[in-house]
Amino acid sequence: MPSKGEDVKNGDKSNFHSTSDYQKAYEKWKDEILEPSLKKNPERLKEFMTTSSQKVDRLYTPLDTAHIDYQRDISYPGEFPYTRGIHSTMYRGRLWTMRMFAGFGSAEETNARFKYLLEQGQTGLSTAFDLPTLYGYDSDSPTAAGEFGECGVGVSSLEDMSLLFKDIPLDKVTTSMTINSPAAMTWAMYIANAENQGIPKSNLGGTIQNDILKEYIAQKEYIFPPLPSMRLVTDTVEYGTKYMPKWNTISISGYHIREAGSTAVQELAFTLADGYAYADWAIERGLNIDDFAPRFSFFFNAHNDFFEEIAKYRAARRIWARDMKDKYGAKDPRSWTLRFHTQTAGCSLTAQQPEINIVRVAIQAMAGVLGGTQSLHTDSMDEALALPSEKAVQIALRTQQVIAHESGVANVIDPLGGSYYLEWLTDDMERQARDYFDRIDSLGGVVSAIEKGFFQKEIAGAAYRYQQEIDNEDRVVVGVNQYTSDESAEIPILEMDPEGFERQCARLKKLRDTRNKSKHAAALNAIEKAAEGEDNLMPHFIEAAKSKATLGEMCDVLRGVFGEYREGSDF
Repeated sequence: MPSKGEDVKNGDKSNFHSTSDYQKAYEKWKDEILEPSLKKNPERLKEFMTTSSQKVDRLYTPLDTAHIDYQRDISYPGEFPYTRGIHSTMYRGRLWTMRMFAGFGSAEETNARFKYLLEQGQTGLSTAFDLPTLYGYDSDSPTAAGEFGECGVGVSSLEDMSLLFKDIPLDKVTTSMTINSPAAMTWAMYIANAENQGIPKSNLGGTIQNDILKEYIAQKEYIFPPLPSMRLVTDTVEYGTKYMPKWNTISISGYHIREAGSTAVQELAFTLADGYAYADWAIERGLNIDDFAPRFSFFFNAHNDFFEEIAKYRAARRIWARDMKDKYGAKDPRSWTLRFHTQTAGCSLTAQQPEINIVRVAIQAMAGVLGGTQSLHTDSMDEALALPSEKAVQIALRTQQVIAHESGVANVIDPLGGSYYLEWLTDDMERQARDYFDRIDSLGGVVSAIEKGFFQKEIAGAAYRYQQEIDNEDRVVVGVNQYTSDESAEIPILEMDPEGFERQCARLKKLRDTRNKSKHAAALNAIEKAAEGEDNLMPHFIEAAKSKATLGEMCDVLRGVFGEYREGSDF
């Protein structure tokens, strides 16, 4: 990174002034304008920093971006390295997908919420699953007692999946499913349900998160050890590549890494490192990079620091494009383009004065849009207290619609591009991310770094530092450590159907009592044999779903073959 006085070496040669002219003007401003002003009115803080605790200078000028070559580093939208966006017209051609995250209680309740959101103008479905489902247990498992429907919808069988999407045309909407360890089995149920409706799997569009590496790094919803888990992910990539050209088989997620307490740079670096690991496994399987990389998608957080978040998205596109082209030798420009979904930061929401969260979410959503996201979820104001009510969800969705249709920011592509601060920050985030890539490589790659606790230690350190800043009031959180109020929150809390769990248990009992036992046993046996061998497991999961095997039964078979993972405590 050149200093403010360093000559331009590879910079934009169209500048009307030389670097030395800018340096002289800067020194003159500092001596004649800034210093006298500081003596009269000192700055309110000794040091300013981003949400990620990165120091920020008071001013950015052409001197900070002199090393940046426009054509090489920024260029035009829809053109390599896609810093300014992956589409040439961006939102002037098509707005982002408004995809509100939904899922609670029973399949019937979530189906009703889906239909409500579609009626309100949502343009894509995004499914949250409860903890039993995420950990591969049936809703009535003793291990999952008390957790049915609490943080998402409970799905244990093909029948549940059918009820979840009842009367929703699966070939007309795109569906995102936030699930990881049992993603392949849940996806199999979705495919089987569509085929039962007469919809070919090749017509299905959507995304399964299926990002197991970030589970070990941050969210901890894993079941099996890393290597067999990576085998399952690669099975889905291979199956989707061959049979489902419209489906994104992995949504490589930085969102949960950030929610665990990482900095923006850590979110950026760890997410892209995971993406490269998935690519390496798929190539090792024998797949061509250009056959699967275009269907990789990403999922990022939108936190409070407006410019830091926008720079993160721009840097992510540029890094991915350069590495796909130069490191992996991808020839198809679609492999170079990083497509991503954004969700506003749940970890930034406060239970204190929850209405303030509407403001936070609006700022975060605006950052996602100005950063060029392809789809967006806006959190509801009440999510620090409970699952969101319909009223809160409507406000969150309306926030996106106001941004889209009233703010004017969708009229111009990358309107902040060229900002000295933004371009410097984008470039600096790429530099820091590449430093992390080198550290991960030195540890033997992502899986080895997970086993050594590297990611966990980095995130824990960042989270601790951030909390200390809040506790010491070095960082202001409105309504929490400053501008507090003793008034109690009057927020309507969502209530689930009290009979939902009993209905779910009765449905599971009936399924087990009435299914064809020999067909069911044969399907589970086929999964076991395939898991012990090298066959792709996806066709066996689909057949098992159609044979009325439950999610828990399929996962139990895999537990018997793969074992279960327990994280070490040495980090």
